[in-house]
Amino acid sequence: MVDFFIRCSFIILAFAFASGAIVEHTLNIDNVAVQRLCSQQVITAANGSLPGPTITVNEGDSLIIHVINQSPHDMTIHWHGVLQFANGWADGPDYVTQCPIAPGNRYTYRFNVTEQEGTLWWHAHISYLRATVYGALIIRPRQGRNYPFPRPDAELPIILGEWWNVDVVKVVDEASALGVGPNLSDAFTINGQPGDLYNCSSSSTYKLRVQQGKTYLLRMVNAGLQSIMFFKIANHTMTIVSIDASYTKPYSTDVITIAPGQTMDVLLRANQRPSSYYMAASVYQGSDFVAFNPTTTTGIVEYVGSTASTPIMPRLPDSNDNSTAHKVLSNLTALTSAPFWHPVPRRVDERMFITIGLGLLPCGGTGNTTCQGPGGMRLAANMNNVSFEPNTRLSILEAFYNNVSGIYTEDFPSNPPVQFDYTSMNNINNMALLPTSRGTKVKRVKYNSVVEVVFQNTALGSMENHPMHLHGFDFHVLAQGFGNYDSTRDQRKFNLVDPQIRSTISVPIGGWAVIRFQANNPGVWFIHCHLEVHVPWGLAGVFIVENGPTANTSMIPPPADLPKCSH
Repeated sequence: MVDFFIRCSFIILAFAFASGAIVEHTLNIDNVAVQRLCSQQVITAANGSLPGPTITVNEGDSLIIHVINQSPHDMTIHWHGVLQFANGWADGPDYVTQCPIAPGNRYTYRFNVTEQEGTLWWHAHISYLRATVYGALIIRPRQGRNYPFPRPDAELPIILGEWWNVDVVKVVDEASALGVGPNLSDAFTINGQPGDLYNCSSSSTYKLRVQQGKTYLLRMVNAGLQSIMFFKIANHTMTIVSIDASYTKPYSTDVITIAPGQTMDVLLRANQRPSSYYMAASVYQGSDFVAFNPTTTTGIVEYVGSTASTPIMPRLPDSNDNSTAHKVLSNLTALTSAPFWHPVPRRVDERMFITIGLGLLPCGGTGNTTCQGPGGMRLAANMNNVSFEPNTRLSILEAFYNNVSGIYTEDFPSNPPVQFDYTSMNNINNMALLPTSRGTKVKRVKYNSVVEVVFQNTALGSMENHPMHLHGFDFHVLAQGFGNYDSTRDQRKFNLVDPQIRSTISVPIGGWAVIRFQANNPGVWFIHCHLEVHVPWGLAGVFIVENGPTANTSMIPPPADLPKCSH
């Protein structure tokens, strides 16, 4: 069986040989003043808008994106879900694949979008700046190829976000100084607007005008930083047809669960009487141990000819409705007849068991003598008890490519150092298990090896759902469930026929998920939780995939204008 990635790697390694069009954009990153929630706030944004511009391409096209950083902050842009075959230089995570673009500087990202169709997105990948620097990336089929579902009458992005009434960079800086979690957002947004239920927001509420009998493709993105969301449209059913730019068997539902970093393409048929209907989103938290923002963001679906003065409101699930959330996230399956679908690799070369949770570190290094975490320590998220710490002297990718020592170590553990009852609430404050360590540790794997990862959520410090995003790869989600993973019992649940394919998996609260991917994309690839609160705390890691045996299966050289680290 010829692997999907090998087939496509021979035709897209060199930018100059792309078969599609060249699509060029400029993102001017600058501080702008915007009005939200009764006050004016200065934010960092792309091209003066929130969200930033939607970038639309056809499969097979090449993108040239000029990023001009006129903001006061360092900046990188990540093209979330784009596979970047052998071209990690364009991936974007700071100090992993590149040094940041310093204020007053610019950098051009060049990459191909090949053998992917659907909705992805782009966002800042540094500090909390992705709260306001983000936008949709839409990949349509190339000319002559159709969607694997009836063509909609119109399509448009629906981007869920979060809003703070203060400078988001100060939010994370203050939290880091105190060793605690950052403040919750003040509002949620739909396409940058909080909606009717927030003060001073009714006049700017997002509106979608529809015509009875027509079908609309909603390209949904959860660009939020802290919250998994439920989404509903009053009196309407939606059909999920794609997730993370991978087609699914059509799945009809009246509610969607979507985690930060995830995308969904859903078909909305305007089959109700002409009126006005709220679309609404609120938090799925699933636990009483973590504080969350209980407010609801709204937009309006307004039929042509409607005379309704007040939209109809949907009833959203309760914030702790684990059953509804899990049903939506776990029942999706791949459309095996779709273009670019690839089957599950059957052999496994590398098995990893990765625990996810919170830990504690000594308070030092912040200028304070006492932090406000448990025992006067600072919170530190971790995987297998390793809290990731980026090396700001050089990116890991540059160090790997140029064989520079002293930037990282290749000793990320494939298993947790201690086995325990991972999901027992008796361990939430277990001081024997909470101490952790920091390091720039990576996991090195051979080219073309098959890697299977069990993500195991823990109750350490809190009980949460963690959306884990793997750069550089799509992966098969073989199974997911609650409690402690048991290989003997739970391997029988593996879907090896048509599992969903994603780049961001929402690991169930107090549970686990198993993914499998083929490591045939050489380079350095970040893996991290997309709850942004946990990235500064270290819930992240790195895979290094060795070069393949030929030039066509090896990394391309770095661009000449790659930003340099200032540290």
